[in-house]
Amino acid sequence: MLDKIVIANRGEIALRILRACRELGIKTVAVHSEADRELKHVLLADESVCIGPPPSVDSYLQVPAIISAAEVTDAVGIHPGYGFLSENADFAERVESSGFVFIGPRPDTIRTMGDKVAAIKAMKAAGVPCVPGSDGPLNNNKERTLQLAREIGYPVIIKASGGGGGRGMRVVHAEATLLNSVSLTRAEAEAAFGNSTVYMEKFLENPRHIEFQVLADEHGNAIHLCERDCSMQRRHQKVVEEAPAPGISDDRRREIGERCAEACRQIGYRGAGTFEFLYEDGEFYFIEMNTRVQVEHPVTEMITGVDIVKEQLRIAAGEPLSHTQDDISIRGHAIECRINAEDPTNFMPFPGRIDQFHAPGGPGIRVDTHIYSGYTVPPYYDSMIGKLIAHGETRDSAIARMHNALSEMVIEGIKTNIPLQRDIMRDVAFQAGGANIHYLEKKLGL
Repeated sequence: MLDKIVIANRGEIALRILRACRELGIKTVAVHSEADRELKHVLLADESVCIGPPPSVDSYLQVPAIISAAEVTDAVGIHPGYGFLSENADFAERVESSGFVFIGPRPDTIRTMGDKVAAIKAMKAAGVPCVPGSDGPLNNNKERTLQLAREIGYPVIIKASGGGGGRGMRVVHAEATLLNSVSLTRAEAEAAFGNSTVYMEKFLENPRHIEFQVLADEHGNAIHLCERDCSMQRRHQKVVEEAPAPGISDDRRREIGERCAEACRQIGYRGAGTFEFLYEDGEFYFIEMNTRVQVEHPVTEMITGVDIVKEQLRIAAGEPLSHTQDDISIRGHAIECRINAEDPTNFMPFPGRIDQFHAPGGPGIRVDTHIYSGYTVPPYYDSMIGKLIAHGETRDSAIARMHNALSEMVIEGIKTNIPLQRDIMRDVAFQAGGANIHYLEKKLGL
């Protein structure tokens, strides 16, 4: 097992990683910005190193500073968490070339899966169902582009190969605007991602967002941990996640899950990852793979009993998976609500001092958060300050427990989105299950 690792992140995921390390007897080094000296994981870590000023570009995105922190503390590995540098192939390469273990996939795998065109090609080769599309980048042949759209059928969506997080996408409903949309998306992609490559796909108008969690080791073993439904979204950002996804049959779950695991074996994947799909009219369509631990990993842990972060650490140490596919079964239902420091009416970030914090409890309740009474939420980072997870024997039981937990949760001094989450738990369409990715925005009038 790894002796000591650097946690190259902040907030609740950094604390989550620290706790997993403690269970495995791994020493921890917390790197932090000047604004994060009072973060809980920084106070609890065996060692801490300040790596720069508050802005993330000057601290959490500073590769030399993170590598130096590992060097001066004699760490052997670096865990990137999610966000920041977690899916940066150049960072992973730098970590490994500097003699440290990158707790994640190999750099070449991150690079391939970060390129949407290359990822789709790899998934098709592995038999994973994909959205009908251009099967590669669009070139400068305008007639070919027009013909492809006719064959796919409108509406289509133009996507940046290096895009993500809802950026670098443009929906086209008619041929008259297609070529101009391609040009605009290319220009935006070049400016935002330094990569002007774009491709075309069929635009699914009312899909759900369903993703499969996978784990794979360097010995050729790969398993899936079933699926999550992440369709409750606002502006391409997930708000509520749950597992398993309502309405997915056991046979369909096994079929798609095994295809994802087989894809991992074929591409030599290592670590934790997530295959993201759009799901419409009973069909799954691969859209991308996230080569890191996901924000919503707790719901999968709650229904399978598998500690995903501990598995990441074991895999990085060269150990085989702790579980086989036959070990994995679904136990009940779990729901996660993201708790954000934001105005619940206009969704603007709301940093500030937390005067009082009280975490809810009771059967099946889990709270992943770094906040505490007296903690000041800084204005420099993502507004998510925690995650509330409820598990029950049934989906109805999980919803009831979540509603109770949201009613018990107290965060005073700042505004949060707890009122919105309570409203979602009471929503008839959410309670019925199976709402599509546009439902929440329509409900909110966005």
